Amino acid sequence: MELRELVEYLTKENKTIATMESCTGGGLANAITNIEGASNILKFSAVTYSNEYKIKMGVEKDAIEKYTVYSEQVAKEMSYAISKFAKSDYGIGITGKLNRIDEANPYGEDNIVFISIYEQEKQIYHTDQIKVLKKTRKENKEEVIKKVLQMMATLKNKR
Repeated sequence: MELRELVEYLTKENKTIATMESCTGGGLANAITNIEGASNILKFSAVTYSNEYKIKMGVEKDAIEKYTVYSEQVAKEMSYAISKFAKSDYGIGITGKLNRIDEANPYGEDNIVFISIYEQEKQIYHTDQIKVLKKTRKENKEEVIKKVLQMMATLKNKR
C-alpha cells in the first residue's frame, strides 16, 4: 500500500487515524499530510520523544518502567492513548531506537522499532517490529513508514 492508497481507503471507509510517534519524529504524519485529502483522515499527531510527554499523552508510567520505553507494550499504550485522545478509528504508536544509544533509556535493543495499530471499533491491537539497519535516520524512518503501510494493507485485506 502506498500513502495515497491509505488516504483514499480511509476516506472511502469514513475512517480516521491519529499517530503518536517517537523515533520517527512525526515522519509518518508528515508523509500522510503530503497526500491530498489527508485532512479527511488524520485527526491528530503527537511527537513524544520524551517519556514525560508519552505519560502526559496517556501512556502508563508503569508500562514504561516495567517494559522500557522501547517495547511492544509501550507501542500499544501509545496507539491506544492517541486513538482515545483524538477519538480516531485507528491509533498508531511507534517507539524504538534509530542508530543511536539513548542514555536516558539504556535498555532495549538498538535499531529495533515497535509499531502498534489500535483498531478502535474492534478494540484490538495489531503489532509488529522492524529491525532498521540503513545508514541514516531518514532512511530508517522511511523503512518504518513502509512497515506501517504494510500493516495497514493487511488490515484492509482482512475486511
